[in-house]
Amino acid sequence: MVGSYANGHAASGGTAAEEKLDELRRLLGKADGDLLKIVGVGAGAWGSVFCALLQDAYGRHRDKAQVRVWRRPGRPVDRSTAEHLFEVINAREDVLRRLISRCAYLKYVEARLGDRTLYADEILRDGFCLNMIDTPLCPLKVVTNLQEAVWDADIVINGLPSTETREVFGEIGRYWKERISPPVIISLAKGIEASIDPVPRIITPTQMISNATGVPLENILYIGGPNIASEIYNKEYANARICGADKWRKPLAKFLRQPHFIVWDNSDLITHEVMGGLKNIYAIGAGMVAALTNESATSKSVYFSFCTSEMIYITHLLAKEPEKLAGPLLADTYVTLLKGRNAWYGQKLAKGELTLAMGDSIKGKGTIQGVSAVNAFYELLSQGSLSVTHPEAKKPVAPVELCPILKTLYKILIKRELGTDSILQAIRDESMYDPRERIEMSQRQSLYRPSLLGLPQGDT
Repeated sequence: MVGSYANGHAASGGTAAEEKLDELRRLLGKADGDLLKIVGVGAGAWGSVFCALLQDAYGRHRDKAQVRVWRRPGRPVDRSTAEHLFEVINAREDVLRRLISRCAYLKYVEARLGDRTLYADEILRDGFCLNMIDTPLCPLKVVTNLQEAVWDADIVINGLPSTETREVFGEIGRYWKERISPPVIISLAKGIEASIDPVPRIITPTQMISNATGVPLENILYIGGPNIASEIYNKEYANARICGADKWRKPLAKFLRQPHFIVWDNSDLITHEVMGGLKNIYAIGAGMVAALTNESATSKSVYFSFCTSEMIYITHLLAKEPEKLAGPLLADTYVTLLKGRNAWYGQKLAKGELTLAMGDSIKGKGTIQGVSAVNAFYELLSQGSLSVTHPEAKKPVAPVELCPILKTLYKILIKRELGTDSILQAIRDESMYDPRERIEMSQRQSLYRPSLLGLPQGDT
């Protein structure tokens, strides 16, 4: 970060942060005395950390900027989680002192004893995210009324799962009907929806937001990169890309950049957003492979080579000249396969510690977005109208026929026809060909299908 921050107050480097804040305020047309209002919508792990980073960096400039988070009210914290939270608090002297000074410590004692029920929005105000209890954050300003949170926001951070984005932003769109100028929206969501009628096409979170609110796509950006939320908040070095139209991505990259969180900018919104959804799919399989092979480095490497070739192949269907799988794109894929909630979920399924019947919303982890993404991508790429030429059979096939890992995950997670051990068969099949061939085919053949993004043929 710029300087060393705690609880929203900068110990050093405040001048540089204020200069960046003033620069963005000017760009947004803020007059002296007007607050730059930043609102996070959704309070999962990454959404909470992202807002906490902004609060730490700019929260001390209370006359110029306001950072708030909206989350639904009323979600209780069960007693076992409250007991664990109490242990976390007492293990951190700085957190303990902070709660005592805020006269908030006693309620955590009572919750541990079972004499009081805590709520997720309540603990978030004290700096605790329900999906990331072990990582205390700075205290955040929390609003539980959605209209109050967003109606005059200048910058909105979408921290919702992709499966909830359309619904919540549909409601937000009703509040924004009378707005004169649209806000800037930064989406953290990683996932897609598939629409089959009237033609098979993909709908990304940025498109969902634009469709639901009427905010033009040039005002909606996506940020992605290796982002294990707890590690980033604990100042592990990370880099990311903010993707979208020229107007906003460069100034926002500068505004978001901190010494331990380097943000670059890129114009290829589609590839980055699609890769954000794909990595969650293949991370589930990576977790299964790790568990089934006792963390075999060789098996995990083989899986990595095959799954990344499938990801590259799929992006060539969706973008005319997709960004190469390198830099933050590759790093985001790697870290998600290595350590993330989707990989964790795959491991737990393979070990029998979780079952598919438990659903894809897991206590302490939140939504496992890879499950819905498996269904969406399979449904989309199994459409015969999108046929490609099979490199060996030399006949038209649906694109999914060239994605054996995606097919297998669909049969495991969605159809429930196969056990988790079938993921190993998928990568050990003698008929599998060199991943290089799939990549070369995607580059050599004209795979790009504009209709997959709702565009007419020939439109880029």
